[in-house]
Amino acid sequence: MRAVSKILAFAVLATAVAAALIVSLRVGPAPQLRISPSARAIGVHTSVVVTARAGGRGLAGLRVEVEQGGRTTVVAHAEQRPRAPWAIWGAHEERREIQAEVGRGAVLTLRDGEATVRVIAARAATWLRHPDPVVVELKLAVRTTPPALSLVSAARDTAQGGSGVVVYNVGDGAVRHGVRVGTWFFAGAALPGGSGERAVLFGVPWDEPSAEHIRLVAEDDAGNVSELAFVDRLVPRPPHDDRIELQDEFLGRVVGEIFAQTPGLQDRGGALPNYLELNRELRMRNAAELVELSRRSAPRFLWQQPFQPLRGAKVMSAFADRRTYLYQGREVDRQTHLGFDLAATARAAVSAANTGTVLLARYFGIYGNTVVIDHGFGLMTLYSHLSSIEVKEGQPVERGALVGRTGRTGLAGGDHLHFTALVGGLPVTPIEWWDPHWVRDRVAARLAPAVRFEGELTVATK
Repeated sequence: MRAVSKILAFAVLATAVAAALIVSLRVGPAPQLRISPSARAIGVHTSVVVTARAGGRGLAGLRVEVEQGGRTTVVAHAEQRPRAPWAIWGAHEERREIQAEVGRGAVLTLRDGEATVRVIAARAATWLRHPDPVVVELKLAVRTTPPALSLVSAARDTAQGGSGVVVYNVGDGAVRHGVRVGTWFFAGAALPGGSGERAVLFGVPWDEPSAEHIRLVAEDDAGNVSELAFVDRLVPRPPHDDRIELQDEFLGRVVGEIFAQTPGLQDRGGALPNYLELNRELRMRNAAELVELSRRSAPRFLWQQPFQPLRGAKVMSAFADRRTYLYQGREVDRQTHLGFDLAATARAAVSAANTGTVLLARYFGIYGNTVVIDHGFGLMTLYSHLSSIEVKEGQPVERGALVGRTGRTGLAGGDHLHFTALVGGLPVTPIEWWDPHWVRDRVAARLAPAVRFEGELTVATK
């Protein structure tokens, strides 16, 4: 019996010693660290995202520093409480992500040159073991001077829903430049001829409230930005209001057709809810697709003559009409009509407004049978609700070439052409582009002699 008691006592003692050793030595694996900078160099407003992971007992603490010339500045600090060394479960944090500002806006002593971003992760300790922290460093160039930017030529006024051209010079350090209008950005490109000048064709949303939101900008790889205001006056173009009464026959026809032609739509359980799905969500999806399509626009103008509208057509609805949709006398939706509805005779011939390349020629959501022509430099024209399409994607077309015939496919109540112009995927009023005087004065004159135009658009150069 005494022997058994001694064995049990020894076992208890051994277990206690083992537990004490575990508690004394259990620090867990070393944390894994990653530094993700917002830019390739440090500028005025550069930030980094630090991600730390630690298994076992979890993280014990994080510190982010910026060092330059022997001077260290702590820009972020996060205390963590790891799990107790004797605990098998309990609260702890195995992953932590923090964002820290490392630019001159946060570290006032930074100077152009090079700096080190350092992340220090403390490890969970015990009374017996105090492991060294894990340190990761990232060396980055420091550049705090924004790229040079100067205006060569631009109109001092533009209109809501309108377009414009800016010619400018930008410094060599710029990696992104163009015109920003609110949340829209229109990228610039070098003009032909080797002058070094850049140009950008931009659009203004129909509901843009202020010229303050229109800026010529240039950004370098450190995130430093130069900005120039160049529009003094934004001409208002108040939209017209329109009311459309939805009929059951119309709902059944357009919903059935679009659902049959558009994979991935979800049946909402009735003609009206399905129509609202098309008029809202599919409309936004089609708009996003047009923005993506504009990225394939040729980096040069493909046309030299004025744009032409549908001949002999009557305007049924203008650009930026605000439509209120009613069903059985009750308002069910509101949308803005971003194009012109033009009606002539049934199945009237639709010709290309100008020379370009066909980017899209297919059934296209709410627009039905649609053709989109690229005219270069981000400018496109859209022809929709067609009864037939006479061109193929990738096909070059001349001004006046047949592209299709009017119809009532998509969300069309009757036979007509929905036409609009787009700049960078943003719908703009085509009235300006139909006006040879506007195109000559606002586009051709600013781009000459680097870009040559013909006929009414010819600009005399020295």
